[in-house]
Amino acid sequence: MPNESFAELFSRDEERGPCQLYLISPLDVGGDFPDRLARALGAGPVAAFQFRVKDIDQHKAAALAEPLQRICAERDVAFMVNDSVALAKRLGADGVHLGQDDGDPREARRVLGPGAQIGVTAHDSKHLAMEAGEAGADYVAFGAFYPTTTKEVRHRPDPSILGWWSTLFEIPCVAIGGITPDNARPLVEAGADFLAVCGAVWNAPEGEAEAVRRFAALLS
Repeated sequence: MPNESFAELFSRDEERGPCQLYLISPLDVGGDFPDRLARALGAGPVAAFQFRVKDIDQHKAAALAEPLQRICAERDVAFMVNDSVALAKRLGADGVHLGQDDGDPREARRVLGPGAQIGVTAHDSKHLAMEAGEAGADYVAFGAFYPTTTKEVRHRPDPSILGWWSTLFEIPCVAIGGITPDNARPLVEAGADFLAVCGAVWNAPEGEAEAVRRFAALLS
């Protein structure tokens, strides 16, 4: 089951809570990655973990995901799947995150059911964010706010878009893209409900546990 505060914040009927951490996996989740994930989740509060792999078949993806999903379930961390509604359905994941080319939130809702959490990438676009909300998304993600090596950056929103969204809409917003403990504060202050983080945790020279502790200190 998802972390209680995660589920509450993704409800349209709840008041906004403090900004929370949303971890995204590196593309390589084999080898010792389950141990690394366990260390990261044990180091501080994490609302959700997104399983993100590319260019592998669904059978192999499911095999890689299953131990990570168990680790998240043991720690009450929501387990989200990137891009693939079919994989999210197969795993019984807590939800799916859709890019603009990954399908319609309405269809994802039909397949995954009313309890699934559905996130949609809006890049730097107020229009795309509003469309996602109208289509039933549980959150919208804006970014990339900073340079990142995780994926190609074509959109660079100003942090003010987070404040615009959080002032006008109840649906939570996620800030993504090159976020570190050193540059995250303006995004939190602007109104981000979640910080989606990948490289700043998994590539941190001090290790993933210490990186999560640094984010926890910022968000507390």
